[in-house]
Amino acid sequence: MEHYEEQDRLTTLGFRRQEADDWHHGYPEYKVERDDDRCIRCLVCVRQCPYDATFYDPHRGLVYNRDENCVNCRRCDVMCPTNAIEIRPWGDFRKNDNWRPNTIRSIYKQADTGAVHLTGLGNDAEYASYFDRMVLDASQVTNPSIDPLREPMELRTFIGRKPERLGESEDYPNLECELPIIFAPMSFGAISLNFQHGLAIAAKEMGTYFNTGEGGLHPDLRQYGVNAIVQVASGRFGVDREYLNSASAVEIKIGQGAKPGIGGHLPGEKVTREVSRTRMIPEGSDAISPAPQHDIYSIEDLRLLIYALKEATRYRKPVSVKIAAVHNVVAIASGIVRAGADIVVLDGFRGGTGAAPKIIRDHVGIPIEVALAQVDQRLRSEGIRHEASVIAAGGIRSAGDIVKGLALGADAFYVGTSAMMAVGCTACQQCHRGKCAWGITTNQPDLVPRLQVDVAAERAANLLRGWSHEIKEMLGLMGLNSIESLRGNRLKLRGVGLSELELETLGIEQAGR
Repeated sequence: MEHYEEQDRLTTLGFRRQEADDWHHGYPEYKVERDDDRCIRCLVCVRQCPYDATFYDPHRGLVYNRDENCVNCRRCDVMCPTNAIEIRPWGDFRKNDNWRPNTIRSIYKQADTGAVHLTGLGNDAEYASYFDRMVLDASQVTNPSIDPLREPMELRTFIGRKPERLGESEDYPNLECELPIIFAPMSFGAISLNFQHGLAIAAKEMGTYFNTGEGGLHPDLRQYGVNAIVQVASGRFGVDREYLNSASAVEIKIGQGAKPGIGGHLPGEKVTREVSRTRMIPEGSDAISPAPQHDIYSIEDLRLLIYALKEATRYRKPVSVKIAAVHNVVAIASGIVRAGADIVVLDGFRGGTGAAPKIIRDHVGIPIEVALAQVDQRLRSEGIRHEASVIAAGGIRSAGDIVKGLALGADAFYVGTSAMMAVGCTACQQCHRGKCAWGITTNQPDLVPRLQVDVAAERAANLLRGWSHEIKEMLGLMGLNSIESLRGNRLKLRGVGLSELELETLGIEQAGR
């Protein structure tokens, strides 16, 4: 009896200490509701939660929640065998359109730590989506629709520089994609090796590519080099001649949509032994890619780096340059093409990331739709559109986004967050902590096996397969049988609820005209 009284006393003290600590952290965002009548004390929820949001008291035989730790990853909810758990919002503060709950919680966290508020994934602010304010034309009479199930529909695209005129003898290296979708740059370290391996297998199966990001290429994935695009960032992680020649294309990363102008950052707790070996940096050290590319201070410097990479790969691989979509993106893209790049990658402000300051993710950059439309029009007006392909990235959510983006002028698309969601991501935005409950953005030995390579590969491939069917359906209803016929064809788009200036910027007409 005395033993249990002592346990009760310690438990109570523990709660009081925790309550004192939690006061500094503000109010919980989510509440874990548990039905004790359904709960069978199997402790699956305790074992599955990497955020310590739940724990078991063996003396009372009860499972307790620490709601302040819950990130709403839904792992416990999904894995509970008796459906005894429900996650719901804790409850908002007093309604105030200027001081919203996310803003208040962010202030609480910074008042507690004095640090920059980091977050993962992409921008979740209430900005308008231009993709959602555009609709597609359909052909019914003058140009009858095409049956995508019975007539050939061509989704194959070639990414790279093209001859100025048909029949030119000069041969430029191109990426041949069976569909206009490529897995976006996500580095080993930011994501697990199992997830990256699954993307590599899916890319091979679907006849497309995966991008290694700036984290090097793990030896186990060298066998998928023919379906890989490797990155060279300012940190030069894992970069050597073998790395450059192991893939089908090389990409210079200058910026990314989630954090324009500030470089990259992989927290040291995510730099495990394998990540250290692949990136060629000390284990446990922060992997910082400086904001400036110290090789590049002018267009001439960029040209030197592009041709250095072409020289290192014997001019057999296209070289791309990835930039964030910012207000002067048109001039930057033009300079990149004139510097000799074969591909320009535009990453909009809804692009995902493993770690970014929340203040930058939410307030810097411009939408990919605007950047894409303007860059395509500028390159055409300068007569250099054929000299480089354009890949669009940053919040591509569906086949509808892809079809509309093709009409705005893109050659292909990077998809990252959608691929993560295909394998289980619930957008809890905790990627930077390295504790992903679904085994996607973690390298902890106990969490990585939760995402099996074959499962990741199957689900990622299924996503691309489903989108390709939908793209064919939409091409057919427009009376087209290839994406080449849609690329840059703004006549197939109409705007809904957009101003005249927005319509002009996108280069499309108002619906009804």
